[in-house]
Formats: sequence, structure tokens, C-alpha cells
Amino acid sequence: MAADPPAATGDRARGAGIYTARCGGCHSLEENGPGPRHQGLFGRKAGSQPGFKYSPALGASGLTWNAELLDRWLADPNALVPGNAMVVRLANDPQDRADLIAFLTEAAR
Repeated sequence: MAADPPAATGDRARGAGIYTARCGGCHSLEENGPGPRHQGLFGRKAGSQPGFKYSPALGASGLTWNAELLDRWLADPNALVPGNAMVVRLANDPQDRADLIAFLTEAAR
């Protein structure tokens, strides 16, 4: 039996706090900043947010964001896409990732 996707097991309210504390310095839902905006993240091709300059590695990755892929990215972005610009591991703990993904699943629509 497959494990539940990360968003299914996460706490959205806790994820909002994690997003603010760990992601908010570079990302927002509405606007590009040092990192791309997250509005419309799920279902979008990695490296394709208009108005943001991505690393060639992410732009060429061919990935499309979903909860499972975001879980892998948050655990270790460089393992998923070597040579990308975001090499910071933001959520080593699986529950932190699940909570963050639960928040983004709703907030980034």
C-alpha cells in the first residue's frame, strides 16, 4: 500500500508558520522576490514562473510540481536537481515538510 501524499498528513496551520519562518525571507505567495512566487505552484513546470530568472539546471529539469516532488525538493533540493540555485535544506523533518506542503496545497492555488 502506498503512503499518503505529504499534504494528506500535514497540519496547514503549522505549515503556515513554517512557511513564514523558513521560506518567507525569499518567497511569497503573490510576488517574485529573491525566490519565485508560489501562487500556482502545483502543476507548474519547474523553472517556469514568469518574471523570475531560474538556474539553467532547474529550467532544464523537466519536472512539474506536485506534493511528492515538493517533498523531495524540501528535503534536499540539490539531490533532486543538482546545480540548482536553491541549495538550502528547509525541512529535514518529514512532518515539517508535510505541514508545509499541506499549507501550500491550499494557499498556493
